[in-house]
Amino acid sequence: MHPELIKLEKTFKSSILTKIDDPMLAQYQIELWMKRDDLLHPVISGNKWRKLKYSLDHALSLGTDTIISMGGAYSNHLHALAYVGKVLGLKTIGLVRGEQLVTLTPTLSDINDWGMELRFVSRADYRLLRQYKNHQALPGLQPGQYWLTEGGAHALALKGVAELVNEIEIPYDTLCVPCGTGTTLAGIIDAAQEQVSVLGFAALKNAGFLTAEVEAMLSQSRNNWQINLGYHFGGFAKINAELSAFTDDFELKTGIPLEPVYTGKMMYAVYDLIKKHYFKPGERIIALHTGGLQGKRH
Repeated sequence: MHPELIKLEKTFKSSILTKIDDPMLAQYQIELWMKRDDLLHPVISGNKWRKLKYSLDHALSLGTDTIISMGGAYSNHLHALAYVGKVLGLKTIGLVRGEQLVTLTPTLSDINDWGMELRFVSRADYRLLRQYKNHQALPGLQPGQYWLTEGGAHALALKGVAELVNEIEIPYDTLCVPCGTGTTLAGIIDAAQEQVSVLGFAALKNAGFLTAEVEAMLSQSRNNWQINLGYHFGGFAKINAELSAFTDDFELKTGIPLEPVYTGKMMYAVYDLIKKHYFKPGERIIALHTGGLQGKRH
């Protein structure tokens, strides 16, 4: 590991396991814990750091001076990358989905302040960027530039995600994970023991394609996982009053902040499935808080 990354990681806090005390859970004889990856760091929290860590190490080992990546106007990934770039003294360029904004979102404003160069691209061009998977694949890359795919979805990301699974020291039956690109889910499936059921929750609509994407990332075929497509609330970053009320109530009861884009939707789904007797009485469930609270900012 590059010395600068070791130095940065030494400033991080622990990602603890927190038991969720809720009378409803006792009623259904379910034990629910949360893996608090949101506590790692105020900016580069959760799966953002897990996915970036080994890609950054690779980039630094190649003598990279500029990292180029892509994301939306509320991208946790670009937000984390811009901050890390500032800390490590790397230039960063963000290809942002959509038209140039007159007023930057709070997320993009931070990114801009941390020195990331923002380049807005049309939605059609943005979709085309997804085909470039390798760190050298982006057309027009200059010497010293490193291409990082959307959400940091790279084989090296799985290695970082696997570390969070290895930190869980209690036995459990099911591990629940919110899904965007499916990279975090793939890393967890790879690292989890075969008797554990891994359940992903898609944050976007029409996400049936994610199953094939995750399968393509796995180091070996596994059959202990699935992706639930039923809790997207109308699409990526779409929220309704019921979801907002749930996340507010959860934070009030537990003191754990949820954003409504990823972790909030997953936790709503977990509670709903518990009430529908999806899980067997006596099960111990661990839900992963993937951090990245940009979805709470408007």
